[in-house]
Amino acid sequence: MKLFSLFLVILCSATSLHAGVQLGIDVLQANDFDLLRGKRVGLVTNQTGVNANGVKTRKILHEAKNVKLVALFSPEHGLDGVAKAGKYVASTTDALTGLPAHSLYGPTRKPSAAMLRGIDVLVFDMQDIGARTYTYVSTMGKCMQAAGEAGIEFVVLDRPNPLGGNRVEGPGLDKSFMSFIGQFPVPYVHGLTTGELALMSNERGWLPPKCKLQVVKMRGWQRDMTWSDTGLRWVQTSPNIPRGSSPFYYVLTGTIGELNPVELGINSPEPFEIMAAKWADADAFAAAMNRVNTPGVRFSPVKNYRGADGVRIEIDPDNQTNLSATGLHLLAYLNRSAGTPNLFARSNKNALDLFYKSCGNRRVRQLIEAGVSPEKIAAEWEPVVEKFRRERARFLLY
Repeated sequence: MKLFSLFLVILCSATSLHAGVQLGIDVLQANDFDLLRGKRVGLVTNQTGVNANGVKTRKILHEAKNVKLVALFSPEHGLDGVAKAGKYVASTTDALTGLPAHSLYGPTRKPSAAMLRGIDVLVFDMQDIGARTYTYVSTMGKCMQAAGEAGIEFVVLDRPNPLGGNRVEGPGLDKSFMSFIGQFPVPYVHGLTTGELALMSNERGWLPPKCKLQVVKMRGWQRDMTWSDTGLRWVQTSPNIPRGSSPFYYVLTGTIGELNPVELGINSPEPFEIMAAKWADADAFAAAMNRVNTPGVRFSPVKNYRGADGVRIEIDPDNQTNLSATGLHLLAYLNRSAGTPNLFARSNKNALDLFYKSCGNRRVRQLIEAGVSPEKIAAEWEPVVEKFRRERARFLLY
């Protein structure tokens, strides 16, 4: 009997872990869609907009008796998340609901007045990855701005930050480098949920005018949870973010990967998990990186990967490493080992522009080229990070 009782406890614990986090859409549905009753709804979503059981939000709202879903809006990568990064997405008709799906990654990044005609409330439900440069939150910002201009409501159905809610790190964003790649003046890793970021942006007036904003909070999510702690099934957010652990790799290597000569494993089963270049020595590169203090992050040599040598990276989701700072060590090694011309000189103008927008500044390049240590460069970011931590405190919902 004792063994059977123990089995029940273990079984219940495992079940509660899997069902422990209720997403914003789950809470909205449990509340009988109270915020949307009697309103004509536009939904900003893609394939990641699902409830805890994997049912698409657009299907749920379309079938809800007391909700009138009238239009969809899709971000970069399209409604089904299959278009390649940076590629034009056309407006279409959604096969699932039969509704128009307006592209916000085509001729416009912001819903036009014509698109919003006949809509009372815009609802946002997409999974973010916790990095400033992921364009889904830029889409959210533009939609909030459009809602403010149109005088309609904006509702965010909140979702977990897969990096957790405590990790805040990396460079800030210089105003001169604000773009759709990096639209909010936050550190590279902000530690906010989409709902919290929306609240902070709206209150601080980052994209005026302010909108009539409401956030549907999750239940069961805590700030120390990374994606693997939620028990939720990961839906590939874009072609190169296939797993719930992928955002960690994106933070570590994504900015460097904007530079032309660097191989990241993009469009392979291991995107952002490789860092290689034609001039690199795999053994020396791995040895150099493993000498850096990176708890929970390991590097192993990889040779002749798409014609380049470098390192394969393994990141424990519970790692305690400042990934943005570790990225500086990767960048410094590749630049140092490139010789003349250096890493930056080998990159074309478009690649450098993307690198600056991703970093949020030109200073990283200048300091790396000057031979300043990664530790000193990362130390420059700390005042910005600490100031942001203080400022974000009153917008935290969990």
